[in-house]
Amino acid sequence: MANLFSIIFAPSFVIMLHFFEFNEVTSFYLFVALAFFIYSYKIKQNLRDMLMPSIYLIALLIAYYFSSFETVKFIPVTLSVIFLALFIDSHYNQKWMVLGFTKKFYKKELSSNEEEFLKNGDAFWIFVMLINTLIQVYVIYYASDIIWVFYTSIGWYILFFVSLLVQILYGKFYAVKMYYR
Repeated sequence: MANLFSIIFAPSFVIMLHFFEFNEVTSFYLFVALAFFIYSYKIKQNLRDMLMPSIYLIALLIAYYFSSFETVKFIPVTLSVIFLALFIDSHYNQKWMVLGFTKKFYKKELSSNEEEFLKNGDAFWIFVMLINTLIQVYVIYYASDIIWVFYTSIGWYILFFVSLLVQILYGKFYAVKMYYR
């Protein structure tokens, strides 16, 4: 649900701005964000699951108050910075998010070499999240609204997919065999 909301948020917001006033569009999205927040609270009741709807709600309230489209544009940047901070925290406090995600979704037993490689994966994702954040800030200030819509709806998914593919292929064919013997 959260991913779908992220994908359609930017394009639908910009399209609606062509037909309605900014405050009307923002009011509609505030209603949707509030419903999303309540849904997340009722269904998941987990603070981590409440983060994204909370950010949308707060940013949209600020955007409505200041009548600022730039505030709306910073919602994806804020989410990217939060994920960057989570990966930094995971890496330096040895929480190993990548290893945790892999164990959750990959049902086969991992070798000790694979686990060591995945423990170092958080550093790679710090780099990816930093690149994503920088691209998003660049797109806000130096690109058209159409490019902003493309990157914040699908472009960053492409970046993440390619990054994940690079990490998997590098680990499978090179790193695990060369460095962890």
